[in-house]
Amino acid sequence: MAKHSKKYVEAAKLVEPERRYEIGEACELLPKLSLTKFDGTVEMHLRLGVDPRHADQLVRGTVVLPHGTGKTTRVIVFAQGEKAQEALRAGADDVGGDDLVKKIDDGWFEFDVAIATPDMMGTVGRLGKKLGPRGLMPNPKSGTVTFDIERAVSEIKSGRVEFKVDRAGIVHVSVGRASFTPEQLSANVAAIVDAIQRAKPSGAKGTYMRTLTLAPTMGPGVRVDIPSALAAASA
Repeated sequence: MAKHSKKYVEAAKLVEPERRYEIGEACELLPKLSLTKFDGTVEMHLRLGVDPRHADQLVRGTVVLPHGTGKTTRVIVFAQGEKAQEALRAGADDVGGDDLVKKIDDGWFEFDVAIATPDMMGTVGRLGKKLGPRGLMPNPKSGTVTFDIERAVSEIKSGRVEFKVDRAGIVHVSVGRASFTPEQLSANVAAIVDAIQRAKPSGAKGTYMRTLTLAPTMGPGVRVDIPSALAAASA
């Protein structure tokens, strides 16, 4: 069993282990639970009642957080001609075609999200073995293969995040920073909960959302009352 630091133990005393906190109360606690000297990320872990092994129970989507993620997202775009110019106007950090493919093929990965126009996917496909394992391959399901380049770049730069259920049936997603106000964190969590609720697959049976935990990068987590999160999402 892992041995926690004295700071962790002290922070953990602020949380009642068996309690499910109202979303507002949980978000007020989070800054006190963060143990890092830097402004740590706050993550949401939502266990769903789905079996991702079945195609009709996959949960995936994107959502624009009302208060952003608190970090600068580096976006590259595979595009040519007018679409390349559109990407630059929207604020993309790097834009190109074969030249950008070669740059990445040579080992450059200084970016967080890659977007491509559909006509460029034949070229980008050559990078599948390098971008795929890193979760950076453009994908129509995540909105990163599109001709609407301006919208895609703008949304990602302003705080769009992708969520996807993992093999254990859990969605892990960043909801902001420890320095965010409780209201900002609550609004971001509510937006993601709403998006995941809307993405409920037809094959899901029984209780869909089972447990919801919020936790800083380093520090104990706090369990959230799911009905209160759903109420905030529908408000």
